[in-house]
Amino acid sequence: MPVSTLIEELKSKGEQKIKIAFADIDGILRGKMVHIDKFIDIVENSIGFCNVIFGWDSNDVCYDNVKLTGWHTGYPDAKGSIDLTTFRRVPWEGNIPFFLGDFSSDGSKGLPSCSRTLLAKIAAECTELGYVPLFAEEFEWFNFQETPESLFQKDYKNPQPLTPGMFGYSILRSSLENEYFNDLFNKLNAFDIPIEGMHTETGPGVYEAAIKYDTVLEAGDKATLFKTAVKEIAYKHNLIASFMAKWNKDLPGCGGHIHQSLWDKERNRNLFWDDSDKKKMSALLKSYIAGQLYCLPHILPMYAPTVNSYKRLSGGAWAPSTLTWGVENRTTALRVINSGMKYARLETRVAGADANPYLVMAAALASGLYGIRKNLNLEVTETIGNGYTNELSVALPLDLEKATLAMKKSELARELFGTEFVEHYTATREWEWRQFTNQVTDWEIRRYFEII
Repeated sequence: MPVSTLIEELKSKGEQKIKIAFADIDGILRGKMVHIDKFIDIVENSIGFCNVIFGWDSNDVCYDNVKLTGWHTGYPDAKGSIDLTTFRRVPWEGNIPFFLGDFSSDGSKGLPSCSRTLLAKIAAECTELGYVPLFAEEFEWFNFQETPESLFQKDYKNPQPLTPGMFGYSILRSSLENEYFNDLFNKLNAFDIPIEGMHTETGPGVYEAAIKYDTVLEAGDKATLFKTAVKEIAYKHNLIASFMAKWNKDLPGCGGHIHQSLWDKERNRNLFWDDSDKKKMSALLKSYIAGQLYCLPHILPMYAPTVNSYKRLSGGAWAPSTLTWGVENRTTALRVINSGMKYARLETRVAGADANPYLVMAAALASGLYGIRKNLNLEVTETIGNGYTNELSVALPLDLEKATLAMKKSELARELFGTEFVEHYTATREWEWRQFTNQVTDWEIRRYFEII
């Protein structure tokens, strides 16, 4: 839609305010509400948005170890722009107009810390190679009978799940909370986040939803918006939705699995499908898988960005802990789905629901394309059966500190994403690890306070 047409449409409907948002390094949306006149000025020119959103963590504590921004810079405005193709209305907020933006206009290559800009760059590289990347993310998340106030008052201890017990794919449990369940499905679709399927997962109060596939940048937008949208819809029902990777040691973690395929320019032919191959896997797909397996240890923090992420990757709980792949195997890091040409795809199962969708998709696509460019052979043997007991597979780093150090030292990571991004991102993960190591946990108190 031309800019003039969009603006006229907004004016004709008497719109006075617009919501805009940008994703920070953790994929958290940071934004504001602006007057229609200000919005028009932003569209015609640009927006100055305080770059502190890339200079602080998820709890608004400023980093002391990053170069791109910080106290030493005075936290100036970064030059951002609104992507008009992201226009949608928020159905649970009076249908207020909403737009996403990024910082691709800040400098010749954009702001290196902007994850949406990074994904757009990788998507452009894929297009230059002649491929159309179609992606989708599916999420698992827990729902609780809590509010922000009640969680705060109980110090985030013993939250009450929405429903009790382990009951995956339950018609009963989704019927029990049908107002919330149906509100999610209907309002997400109305918010241009079409849901292919949604069901309960195994665990008290846990749901899973698969978003319909789209081109990779649009898929990143929808996945990022999905997390905030679910939380806001949950608020309307006096509930809390959590995408934490592993909130309880005795329950399964929450994945953010990425489904991906490459198509020809006309989107007529799925390039991952080869009918003549025994496993229906094209040579392109095999190189793509080889690239992901090769790159994964170098860029794991993009899939697993928090201290808690690695509690989910401990193995044996529907989350991979090794460099493995298999056909229709949910115990491996990479699962090939080959039920037909239309549906053939790769599912990358390493990513948690806590990860930034833009970074997850950038990591998956960039590493797959690396395998294609280098014409890598798929030398890792397919895992048949339980991938958690595959003794020949290579284990992933066990915690955020080790994973971050590997990425910080990696020349491959710099080749894929640029030195400025790698230095900034690994510094933020080092900060995250430092915040954890400075704390005294409940486990330590229980274990050592009296006995030691």
